[in-house]
Amino acid sequence: MNEPVSSETYAAQLRRLAELTARVAAQRAEAHTWYAQQCAAADRAVAEATARLRRAEAEVAEARELVERVDAEATHLWQQLRDRVGAGARRLGDPPGPALDAAGDPVPLLHRVRELLDRTRQPVELPGSVDPLLALCGVGGAVVAYALGVGARALGAGSGGDLAVGMPVLALVVTLLGPLVGLAPARLLADRRHAVLGPRPITVVLAAGLVTTVLLLTLAPR
Repeated sequence: MNEPVSSETYAAQLRRLAELTARVAAQRAEAHTWYAQQCAAADRAVAEATARLRRAEAEVAEARELVERVDAEATHLWQQLRDRVGAGARRLGDPPGPALDAAGDPVPLLHRVRELLDRTRQPVELPGSVDPLLALCGVGGAVVAYALGVGARALGAGSGGDLAVGMPVLALVVTLLGPLVGLAPARLLADRRHAVLGPRPITVVLAAGLVTTVLLLTLAPR
C-alpha cells in the first residue's frame, strides 16, 4: 500500500514544481528574446546588404554613363583632330582604346585635350622668319602681272582698231595689279602653316610687289 505523503513533502514538491515552471518560463522567454534579436539582426543584415547592392548598382550605372560620355567625347575630339590634320587623317586611324594601366579621372585629361585643340584652332600670324618668302610672293606676282601686260601690249600692237587702243590700257591695269597678285601664293603659304595673313604679311607682299612693279616699269625698254 502507498504510504501517505506528509504535508511538508507535498509543499516542497509544489515549491520545486513552481521553481521548475518559473525556470522553464524564463528560459522560454530568453529563447524568444534571443530569437527576436537574431531575426532583427538578420533583418538589419538583409537591409544593409540590400542598401549596399543598390549603391553598387548605382555606382555601376554611374560608371557606365561616365564611360559612355568619355568614349563619346574622345571620339568627338579625335574627329576634330582628324579634321585639323586634313589629308593625313587616314594615317591616324580609329580612336585608340583605353589604356590597361590607366588610372585617375579621365575628365581632366579630356579637358586638357580640348584646350589644346582650341589653342591650335586659334589663328596665329605668320612669323617674321617667312618674310623673305612673302617678299618672293610679291615679286613673283608683280613679274607675272607685268608679263601679262607685256603680252597684252604686244597683242594690241599686232592688231588694229579698238584692240590697238584698248590693249595697252588693259596691260597697264594688269601691271598695276601685280602687287595684289602676290597675295594668292601668300595666302596658300599661310594656310599650309595654319596661320592668318595679317596686316604685316600683307604689307610685306604689297611692298615687294609695288617696288618690283615700279622697277619693271622704270627699267623696261620703251
